[in-house]
Amino acid sequence: MAYPIRHSQSPATHNAAYEKLGVDIVNLAFEVNADDLEDAIKGLRALKMRGSNISMPNKTIVHKYLDEVSPAAMLCGAVNTIVNRDGYLIGHNTDGIGYVQSLKDNSIDPAGKKVTIVGSGGAATAVQIQSALDGVREMSIFARDDSFRDNALETVDKINKNTNCKATFYPLEDLDCLKKEMASSYLFTNATGVGMKPLEGQTYIPDASFFPKELIVTDVIYSPHETAMLKMARKAGCKTMNGQGMMLFQAIAAIELMLGQRVDSEYMKEKLGISYVYED
Repeated sequence: MAYPIRHSQSPATHNAAYEKLGVDIVNLAFEVNADDLEDAIKGLRALKMRGSNISMPNKTIVHKYLDEVSPAAMLCGAVNTIVNRDGYLIGHNTDGIGYVQSLKDNSIDPAGKKVTIVGSGGAATAVQIQSALDGVREMSIFARDDSFRDNALETVDKINKNTNCKATFYPLEDLDCLKKEMASSYLFTNATGVGMKPLEGQTYIPDASFFPKELIVTDVIYSPHETAMLKMARKAGCKTMNGQGMMLFQAIAAIELMLGQRVDSEYMKEKLGISYVYED
């Protein structure tokens, strides 16, 4: 349920998984805006649907119509998966789970380490919250001084109050500070839309000197396959990873929540032609 939804890859991803698992379930895209969301959720309950994936603009408001929200979704302030348990609707957020699992899938483990993450939107918040819950020791969060700045400040506060991670906010306009924090981090993540349409080819990183060779660089963007930032980091000698893994593993996590079954990720990668732009 999203608006607009014609661009969504969810039906193809989920239906490939259902086919592999041999279950008689289909994923369909429904164009539902915020004004119609309450009625749509009532319909989900009345028709005894197994659940629903939720995307914008509904992620941050759908919790009002559910019976329960998971701790991670509560902290993120967003739900992307609804599970129907005999009429009892539970909201989850698998975006952060998908991101962390994509790291593990490539033998990247930020637990106990420092990371720097740029972004203050829904995807950024999910990545930041889940990374903190999964054991990141220290997190530097950068965001622009715009209408979403308060989101980043609120995320920092939530992390510091609810996890063992020490989070600090910095303005993205302070590039000297950004360079310093990146240099002392194990992992750097772009969790903004800079690099995808209509900002394709753009990056807020001024030059390759921001990428020490030992830094791992990831991007939540999955189209284009390699953003301008990832290309710069790879040429600087960094290990890099795009957002296709996050997209895949958030879907796998959502399917497991709905069905209690986990589809093989290697099969899904091959079936959907997913790769990571990951350099050793």
